[in-house]
Amino acid sequence: MTALPVTPILALVPESAPFSPEQRAWLSGFFSAALAPGGVPGAVGIAAPADTGAAAPAALASNDAAPWHDPSMPLDERMRLADGQPIAPRLMAAMAQQDCGQCGYSCADYANALAGKAEERLNLCVPGGKETLRMLKALAPEIGAASAAATLPVPAAAGAAPERPKSPVPGRSREAPVAARFLTRRRLNAEGSEKQTFHVELDLGDSGLDYVVGDAFGVFARNDPGLVDQIIALIGASPIAPVRGKTLRDLLIEDLSLAPAPDQLFELVSFLTGGTQRAKARALAAGEDPDGDAAHLDVMAVMLKFAGVRPHPEVFVEALEPLQPRLYSISSSIKALPGRVSLTVDAVRYQIGRRLRLGCASTYLSERARAGEAVQVYVQRAHGFGLPADPAVPVIMVGPGTGIAPFRAFLQDRGADGAGGPNWLFYGHQRQATDFFYAEELAAMKKAGLLTRLSLAWSRDGTEKVYVQDRMRENGQDLWRWLADGAHFYVCGDAKRMARDVEAALVDIVARHGARTVDEAVAFVQDLKKAGRYQADVY
Repeated sequence: MTALPVTPILALVPESAPFSPEQRAWLSGFFSAALAPGGVPGAVGIAAPADTGAAAPAALASNDAAPWHDPSMPLDERMRLADGQPIAPRLMAAMAQQDCGQCGYSCADYANALAGKAEERLNLCVPGGKETLRMLKALAPEIGAASAAATLPVPAAAGAAPERPKSPVPGRSREAPVAARFLTRRRLNAEGSEKQTFHVELDLGDSGLDYVVGDAFGVFARNDPGLVDQIIALIGASPIAPVRGKTLRDLLIEDLSLAPAPDQLFELVSFLTGGTQRAKARALAAGEDPDGDAAHLDVMAVMLKFAGVRPHPEVFVEALEPLQPRLYSISSSIKALPGRVSLTVDAVRYQIGRRLRLGCASTYLSERARAGEAVQVYVQRAHGFGLPADPAVPVIMVGPGTGIAPFRAFLQDRGADGAGGPNWLFYGHQRQATDFFYAEELAAMKKAGLLTRLSLAWSRDGTEKVYVQDRMRENGQDLWRWLADGAHFYVCGDAKRMARDVEAALVDIVARHGARTVDEAVAFVQDLKKAGRYQADVY
């Protein structure tokens, strides 16, 4: 067994401080650098770069271990940690920190593009939603001042915003989607499940698209026509009214977001009402919550709340945001499924009052799309999420629920290549009888020797809830041995809780079975990330 190096961390921040182990480690490194001989304020655990005459890299955002780069952290805490930083890192702190690529960038590159004025759109961070958009708008006035004071473009190695090609390659970005054909869907849950999850396949046909495992698939969905018809009735408009070269109905179905309600819509309502209603609309536009319902207001709910408001169709659509693409982890290998792509999609449905709300893209793919229908799509290349180049390297995959998607693809790919490296999958959901996705496929892979180990966690099958992180701890000694033998570790799924809990479990395992302190275990996991041996696909 290969011994793994210990990265010493000077623990200047005590364990009693109100920070996570990862944040404590980062702050300790920060203060160590600042207090060391030659250390300077602003150093982030490394020596200051020599003066080359270019703008200082600290002026740019980067995907380093800065403590605000944490998707589970609330926005106000991220902004507090980034306080005092230059504009680009603060723009990055305002984002959702998922590096999901839905904006067409990583979080750092999007921030740098905004700071350098290579990108002007503030509404591209889909997971951050209105919260991120409001903060970016608040920071936007500083962009011009920062650009006047310093030149942001620096060498690419320092994290400068990449230049976009003038003519995007078709199907390779959200700017240039291509048409794929919807083929089939089948439900993965058995009867009695509380969830509705679907295996969806699309035909890439003549689109020219290909992909590698780890990539994501961007889908431009269509809004529910029934919802659109109700909104049109509420504003008292004709569905065939011409707007932007389309009928109002087609425009609302194809191009505009209907959830959540944007601040511009509240502003519009405030201009068309008076008295108490106007005051409420103004408060909502300012981010306040006068009636305690702001979190649940989509476009239809706003028009119901302010009944009687009848904006002109052209003015109404100007107050709405563009419909954003949704990204899904690809759950197939093109080597096993030539010319096709598979997705694993949770249909989002929930009740607010007497209204059933539907997730736009998830119910489009799981319910409304018809066989043969053209769907506008693109492939989003992975940001540091993919199989190791060496097929002999062991792989540990943690993917509960729909988080299994990229790991089904990984296993198919390794099987097609005849890769000899061992594979260990941690999978979990609510109940084994109803929520064991791809059970027969996984059983066949295990029988064939492709899937070396399969650890399962069911949160509703017993008296105690069991999650994937619990199974990791139960198998901690073996998991540590795999890491010591060079295994790559992957996690896919919920960014707010699951991914954070999985990382915490891994730190515990490293500390316990690798004979390290907590801070040394945190540093070890950070080293795995820097080496590309810990990769996450979270949402």
